[in-house]
Amino acid sequence: MSKLAIFGGEKVRKTKFPPYLPIGEEELEEVTEVFRSHVFSRFLGCWHEDFFGGPQVRSLEEEWAKFFGVRHAVAVNSATSALYCAVGAIGTEPFDEIIVSPYTMSASATAPLIYNAIPVFADVEADCFCLDVASVEEKITDRTRAIIVVDIFGQPYDSDGINELARKHNLKVIEDCAQAPYARYGDKFAGTLGDIGIFSLNYHKHIHCGEGGIIVTDDAELANKLRLIRNHAEAVVESKGETDLVNMVGFNYRMTEMEAAVARRQLRKLPQLVEERRKNVRYLEKELAKIPCLTMPNVRNGADHVYYAHALKFDEAIAGVHRNKFVEAVKAELTPMELRETEGIKIGCGYAKPLYLQPMFQKQIAYGSRGFPWSASGRRYDYSLGVCPVTEDLHFNSLITHEYMLPGVTKDDLDDIVATFVKVWENVGEIRG
Repeated sequence: MSKLAIFGGEKVRKTKFPPYLPIGEEELEEVTEVFRSHVFSRFLGCWHEDFFGGPQVRSLEEEWAKFFGVRHAVAVNSATSALYCAVGAIGTEPFDEIIVSPYTMSASATAPLIYNAIPVFADVEADCFCLDVASVEEKITDRTRAIIVVDIFGQPYDSDGINELARKHNLKVIEDCAQAPYARYGDKFAGTLGDIGIFSLNYHKHIHCGEGGIIVTDDAELANKLRLIRNHAEAVVESKGETDLVNMVGFNYRMTEMEAAVARRQLRKLPQLVEERRKNVRYLEKELAKIPCLTMPNVRNGADHVYYAHALKFDEAIAGVHRNKFVEAVKAELTPMELRETEGIKIGCGYAKPLYLQPMFQKQIAYGSRGFPWSASGRRYDYSLGVCPVTEDLHFNSLITHEYMLPGVTKDDLDDIVATFVKVWENVGEIRG
């Protein structure tokens, strides 16, 4: 009888993995205080002292700015909203080009479309998986307005290289730090390396309040625009005395007081939660590095990593089987996480499918049926297979990502992950057959 579970053998793991539960009694106390105050939101969509929100939102912004060492923090209802605010605040014009990553959550690439700008995909690094400086430089044209970088999987982007390019070409850098809070590059926190930084407080991030986002910047003018776009700019500019009306069509991206209260308490837990991730990864890598077909993730020189996900490189030539078959066998040995059972086994072949292969980009249709904004841009854009070869190789052939290093897992849980990879490696001949 086969030893591998995928062929009928006994699983390594029979019980569910523990849930990731960073929220506890402390957050409940904060929410209870908000409930008793009867102030669940205090935003007004007009020029008034409450235009900036209630006491919890304002306190969160102050505490976040102090924690990360920036001048301005703006709370919003999601990191997606934060990206939209950022693209508007930098003065994006229709048919501007914004360079984006193809290997991330879709909002990082679709944000330019909110202002009828064109996303242009640059390739990623083969070892750190963030935007590759050389590829970004190749994509810069006379229409390029900004670069949206992503601190993917928990590692900061190459801010030395990207920021130098931005200065050379007078571009803004928007840093999507949804996956890397508390990571550092040199003496600065990820999220504070560009002109505008974006943090996520979505429920599966390092810290969360269910849904939410924070935008940071040291630029007072950008901060002002971010706050206007967050809260009905068009209804505020006249009374506030704003004369620059570029992108002053406002939205309702406001955070509630309860979310802010939870986020304030969560922020205090961030260092501890990050250290638990790092500790778990150190243990896993010590053991997984012994498997010849796996390469542990590279950490950029001068940076540190906070491991939103643990990304491994797989070598098909050594294993003698394609990565997908290997991962399928690994998943068969494991169980889901509690509270996330519907997501299945949290090990994946690659990460997000290269975004330019999504229907929106393949058909080049965003608004209406006539292909706007691409059809009116006066230029042709190539989103075909082969545009970003490194990204495609990572996704379709060589990258493995998993989340079984989250705080709350025990040494026994980690040992089951190691035992699973070892078992599949030692019996990889069964898969070849």
